[in-house]
Amino acid sequence: MVSKNNPADINKVVLAYSGGLDTSVILTWLAETYDCEVVTFTADIGQGEEVEPARAKAEALGVKEIFIEDLTEEFVADFVFPMFRANAVYEGEYLLGTSIARPLISKRLVEIARETGADAVSHGATGKGNDQVRFELGAYGLAPDIKVIAPWREWDLNSRDSLLDYAEARGIPIEGKRGQKSPYSMDANLLHISYEGGELEDPMFEPSKDMWQLTTALEEAPDFPTYIELTYEKGDVVAIDGQAMTPGQVLTKLNQLAGENGIGRLDLVENRFVGMKSRGCYETPGGTVLLKGHRAIESITLDRESAHLKDEIMPKYAKLIYNGFWFSPERLMMQSMIDKSQENVNGMVRLKLYKGNVIVVGRESDDSLYDENIVTFEDDGGAYDQTDAEGFIRLNALRLRTVAAKHGLQP
Repeated sequence: MVSKNNPADINKVVLAYSGGLDTSVILTWLAETYDCEVVTFTADIGQGEEVEPARAKAEALGVKEIFIEDLTEEFVADFVFPMFRANAVYEGEYLLGTSIARPLISKRLVEIARETGADAVSHGATGKGNDQVRFELGAYGLAPDIKVIAPWREWDLNSRDSLLDYAEARGIPIEGKRGQKSPYSMDANLLHISYEGGELEDPMFEPSKDMWQLTTALEEAPDFPTYIELTYEKGDVVAIDGQAMTPGQVLTKLNQLAGENGIGRLDLVENRFVGMKSRGCYETPGGTVLLKGHRAIESITLDRESAHLKDEIMPKYAKLIYNGFWFSPERLMMQSMIDKSQENVNGMVRLKLYKGNVIVVGRESDDSLYDENIVTFEDDGGAYDQTDAEGFIRLNALRLRTVAAKHGLQP
């Protein structure tokens, strides 16, 4: 396949670089194909692996400008937390762990391109998945004139063996040898781990016990519950059990507590933006707790119609994130409304974590709209006049009675 980019226009490229087989081959392929300088960018977003070794690998391949950055706090504070203020869930189940990381990586790719005077950015996403869309829509949304190079859509290196052959021919140091490939394609960050490919491509195949890395099997989870208290300010968790924490610390702690209790596993067949169905398995322990807790604190602090409106727009909001439109005008507009709704979402939620379950057992807030004097089954002292309900019901029944009288509708 021929690139739409003219090599003569490409002098420097910023590559999202992991140090693995794919991106190490891409690094050399870019330099050869486009006769350009390559800048590498490696992000630590809590994936649980050391990123610093990527520096030595990039240096060994002749890279002069190397960016390795810890973006964990920015990831949680500016991407994960805003998403959970919306209670975003894609197709009823997926907590968008991969999707929400891509706009941050795109943002830094573009910023580094500007800092270094690069003409283009590049990534290692394949032409079949969602990530190519997310990376590129994010880049174009921030830098409309940026050039994007997607090697998997240009080269003819379409198998692991062909990548290994390419690496061997050019002396690219690769740790993983033939036959040692992981059975899964994995993506990890502080919010989740995803597993795809290999045996999982059969939707009837039950994942092996050894696949899961963040969560304890239910059969091995503790036989006693763990109680936690989450403190909220403007819709975000700011403390656990009274201890103030940064956003990154909050998610790290929740991952630990929820993972120990077998919380956050998901086996899903989802609809990719590019049109195909894909089976993936996900571990999102801390995120599962965040969603449950946030809905609990909203239940006492949000007005009914505000809460219902949020629920109505949430699927659209989640779809925008899944499809890569984080930097779109409509997502930003929706975020402004969502954040406005969170001004009084303050207080504390008590949760019980037990064998895969997140159970709400208490909630309180100085901004609570819950009034025991009104809701009580005992004498409310005149707070609510029950006779008012008669007129309310008759008015709401008017159209139903009119239609039934005219057409005699039957159940």
